[in-house]
Formats: sequence, C-alpha cells, structure tokens
Amino acid sequence: MLKQLTVRNVSLVTFLDIRFEAGLPVITGESGAGKSILLGALGLVLGERASADIVRPGTDRADVTAEFDLSRSERCTNALKEQELIDMDAPERCLVRRVVSADGRSRAFVNGTPVTLTVLRETVDGLVDIHGQDENQRLANRAVQLDLLDDFGVAAKDLTGMHRSYHAWQNASAAASRLAQSLTSAADRRALLEYQLQELDDLALFDGEFETLKAEFKRSSSVHQIIETVRTVGEALEELGSLRQAHKLLETIDDDHPALVAARDAMLTAVEITDDVSRDLRDYEDTLEINPEKLLECEARLDLIHDLARKHRVRPEALPAHHVSLRAELSTLSSNEGNLADLQAEMEKQRKDFLATAKKVSTQRRTSADTFCTQVSTAMNTLGIKGGNLAVAFNPRESEHGLEDIEFLITTNPKYPQAPLNRIASGGERARISLAIQIVAAEKTALPCLVLDEADVGVGGTAADIIGRLLKNLGVHTQVICVTHAPQVAALGEHHMQVSKNADQDTWITTLETPARIDELARMLAGANITDKTRDYAQTLLDEAGNPTVH
Repeated sequence: MLKQLTVRNVSLVTFLDIRFEAGLPVITGESGAGKSILLGALGLVLGERASADIVRPGTDRADVTAEFDLSRSERCTNALKEQELIDMDAPERCLVRRVVSADGRSRAFVNGTPVTLTVLRETVDGLVDIHGQDENQRLANRAVQLDLLDDFGVAAKDLTGMHRSYHAWQNASAAASRLAQSLTSAADRRALLEYQLQELDDLALFDGEFETLKAEFKRSSSVHQIIETVRTVGEALEELGSLRQAHKLLETIDDDHPALVAARDAMLTAVEITDDVSRDLRDYEDTLEINPEKLLECEARLDLIHDLARKHRVRPEALPAHHVSLRAELSTLSSNEGNLADLQAEMEKQRKDFLATAKKVSTQRRTSADTFCTQVSTAMNTLGIKGGNLAVAFNPRESEHGLEDIEFLITTNPKYPQAPLNRIASGGERARISLAIQIVAAEKTALPCLVLDEADVGVGGTAADIIGRLLKNLGVHTQVICVTHAPQVAALGEHHMQVSKNADQDTWITTLETPARIDELARMLAGANITDKTRDYAQTLLDEAGNPTVH
C-alpha cells in the first residue's frame, strides 16, 4: 500500500506531506483545487515521463517521494532484491524519489540508490493501479486479464504443473537442439579429421626426420664447394711437416727444465691435433656424395613437409606431434545418437505432460469465465452502466500460459459491438468497468493499491451510495484511494482528506476531523449555500456509512 507521499515544488504545490491509511481513504475538494496535481506527482514516482513545466515557477526543481509498504507484494520485494535495492533494515519498505530540474532533466532513486527510469518502472510495477477518466494502467494488459481469470477459477496446482511442464519441455527441446547441432558439427569435424589424418599418414613423417632432411639438403646442395674446401684444408695440413720436424728436434734436448717440458708437450699436442684433423677430414670427405637424384628427392620431401605444415598451420618440426593430437581427437569423438534419442523422448514426454495440464487449465478457464463475466456484468450494472456486459475472447496461442491467451471484451450499449477495455469510448465508463472487474477479482487476487480518479463521475444518489459501499468492501482486500465529487462516496471513506487552495492560491491538503468533514460533505451536497439542513444530511450520510466520527 501507499503510506506516504511528499511533494515539493510541483506546479501549485509548495510542500505537501500526506499520510495514507489502509482501507478506503477519500480525497475531495472543489474543481481546480489541485487534485490532479497529486495524481501527477504520484505518476512521477511510478515512472511517468517528466517535463520542466511541472516545476513550480521560481524554483530550481520539483521533488516527489513516496513510501510503499511491500508486505503484500512478494513480486516487488523480489525485484528489489534482484536489483540489490532492498533496504536491509526495513525489507518491507520501499522509498521511491523523483527529482525534476527546471531544465526538464530528471533523476530517480529507490531506497536512496540512483536508478534509471526503466529500473524505477520495473521496481514499482504492480504497486499502484490508477483508474481515471482517461487512463487505466493495468487492466488493459491482456496478461493481467489472464492472471485475474486464472486466480478466479483455475486451481493453483494445475497452473503450477502447467508452467513446470512447459519449461521442462522447452529445456529438453533446447538441449536436444543443441546436441543435434553438436552432432552435425561433430560429423563435419570427423570428416575433416579423417581427411587430415590420411594426408599425414601418407606423409609418414617421424620425429626428427624434418631436421635430418633439412641438414642433408643443406649439405648436398653445396657438396662441390664442401669437397673443394676439405681438400684445400687437407693439403695445407700435409704441408705442416716442419711442425713434426720441430717436435723431433725438441726431443733431442736433454734438459728437464719446466719451460722446455711444457714446450715439448704443447708441440706434441699440436702434432696430434693436426693428425686428428687430417683423419677427421678424410672420414668426412668419404661421406660426401655427389648424387643429383638424391638431392632432388630430399628437396621434394622437404617441399611436401612445408606445404602440409602450412595447411595445418603448425611448424614443420611439430607435424609428428600434431599427427598424434589429431588421431587422439578423432578417437574421442562419439556420435551421441543414443543421448539425442533420450533427449527427444524426454522432450516428447514433457510436451504431452504440458498439453495434458494445459487442457485441464483451459477447461477450467472456459468454465469459470462464464461465472466471472456474469459477476462482472452485474457489478457493471450496479455501478451505473446499464446493459453493460463483459465477455472473454479466447485466442489459440501455445505458451507457458497455456493453450490460449484471452481478452476482455466490453459491451456498454447493445447497439455497438464488443470492444477491448482500452477502446471503450467513455473514460468514466472505462474507469467503472475496471472497478467492476477489480471488485469481482478482489476476493481471490492480490490487488495493488487502487487510485480511483472520479470513478463515480456521472452518478449520484443511490447509485453513488452503491459505488461507495462497493469501494469500502474492496478496501478490505486492498487500499483504495478515491478522488471523488460524490458526497455519498466521500461519507463512506474511512479517512477523509480535502484539497484546497490557501490565500496564495497554493494547493494544500488537510485531513478532516468530524466537524470539518461535515462541512465538506455539506459543501459537496449544496455547493456554497451550506445550511443546517445540508449539515444534518451530511451527518446522516456519515451515520449511515458507519462513520459517525473520523478514525
């Protein structure tokens, strides 16, 4: 319910701090006093678009704050938790603030945290339903209409079972689709792997072969120059005979002086190294072979290895490891056809479960729709719409909500065809039709706070009294804030607030105690000519309403 509304610098309002009670609070006042300003301020905290012209002239911003009690709104409480906007000190309270600057820019806050306009609307959605001459925020929504009908006449367990089986069906269907797509991809991948492995099998490259071939090709391609160089070096080594002669001469010196011994040893090492070099070069030369055909074969294999490495996007020396990796991947691929069959069977089972429960729900909807329509039609006539009638149109559409969606169709005049609620020509009729639907739905549905802007327009006397009593009964189930010009309705309100203008023509609101309330009801009855007779009649209205004093 709406507990508090604080308004600063909105149009003709300097400052208002209004506390709302449960049940049926009524708001009255002369035309032009500013009742619409209050509704506009409430619209701001509900996420309506703002413009600079709502800011009181001479001020830099308009500021509206509303406090809501969420103890009966699990959906809004959950929305606050999801957005991390919950007030941990008071989780059942929601403070919504809207600030509009003189340049038209606006900011929104929920429990003190800045939010976007979209988040604001999502948070307060379902808290307040405004019924006015030209607006109905909620009941024109076909999803809301379906919820009302389901709450009225469909077993909750069947709705829960239908929703559960629908989502299970959709989940199984999505899983089967993903697996089928995976199988298709796996088949494509398997074909590619088999082709790639065949190429690598044909190549039959073993570890280290590429490096060996590379070295062999490098040697063979320059074998002529290598042989020539080796022979030149060998000839140079053969010319080192003087080195051996020098070593023999040193051996003839009979002296053990350390320097001489070191020189003889070094000379011997030089001779031995020279002999080793000559021997190694001869061995190396023996391995050199001028073989053009072998060179061409080596070059061709290297070209094949490079081509395949580029194709597989790996380095040539990594091809053997890549070959092993591809074979391992191929061996791990499985068709999963058995899993797909299981999923398809589960999908079909859940679909059958959904259809079975959805048919039960559909039967209950169609059965309860007759009673719902009869009761709403009766309420419409009671509210002054003579000949008014509600019908429910069922349109086939498979979804989580069942096998159909619905739409409320209204007849207000037998001469005209049925039409959706939001296309009813008269704003007053639209408000009262919505009220009739709310009255019938109230006993079985958790309704939001209802704000009725002159829902009793065009009716008076007995009809107004009937509307007032219906509203008072509705107030047992939800908060009903009623802006009214009908004294019979105002007398039935459990809390009475009067909107007026002060000496500066600023809008003001006052909670009326008994004497002032009698005067206000007398004014509503007789206008400016208040007499003792009209005061007595006002007191009679309060007595008949069961409100001899103001609570």
